[in-house]
Amino acid sequence: MLENKLGITDSAELAREEEKISKKKARELFENGVLDTLEAGKTASLMAIHKALFEDIYDFAGKIRTVNIAKGNFRFAPVMYLEVALQNVDKMPQSTFEEIVEKYVEMNIAHPFREGNGRATRIWFDCILKNEIGKVVDWSLVDKEDYLLAMERSPVKDIEIKHILKNALTDKINDREVFMKGIDHSYYYENYTTFKTEDL
Repeated sequence: MLENKLGITDSAELAREEEKISKKKARELFENGVLDTLEAGKTASLMAIHKALFEDIYDFAGKIRTVNIAKGNFRFAPVMYLEVALQNVDKMPQSTFEEIVEKYVEMNIAHPFREGNGRATRIWFDCILKNEIGKVVDWSLVDKEDYLLAMERSPVKDIEIKHILKNALTDKINDREVFMKGIDHSYYYENYTTFKTEDL
């Protein structure tokens, strides 16, 4: 149970409020044009997105985590190497679809935040796609189980996640409905997976 600004102590209630607030904030991000002002593909931009989505809920919104996180047997980037990992992601090329997905995979491995990585990173990923190749992902076309399995395998072999995401590309880059589908899917993926945290 994460400490939160809402004073909620029930995890199910927190999940519901978090979904409602983050969706509202995501819609505002899309409508007010802030996303178009961020430098595509940079950690600083991801931090700004995360802060905007979660600043009304968590004190750590937009801040790089200070705890180690694992899902199942997979450990995300250890805190002691996280800063270097993020610097490396910033330097990665992003001029083709393949390069952008590789960058997305590396950011997922870094998992820079305590909570809300999926939602923030999907928006960040779509910002790069929109900026570099004039496309975004229509997440409603992505099967959740296929996506999760492909992402689990992506640190070793990323051909599967590239195939899944390429088949879901659309040129509807300014469509709010397409954008919000990504937020809905992000919420689902995040809240039906189990994370362990270890305070340092």
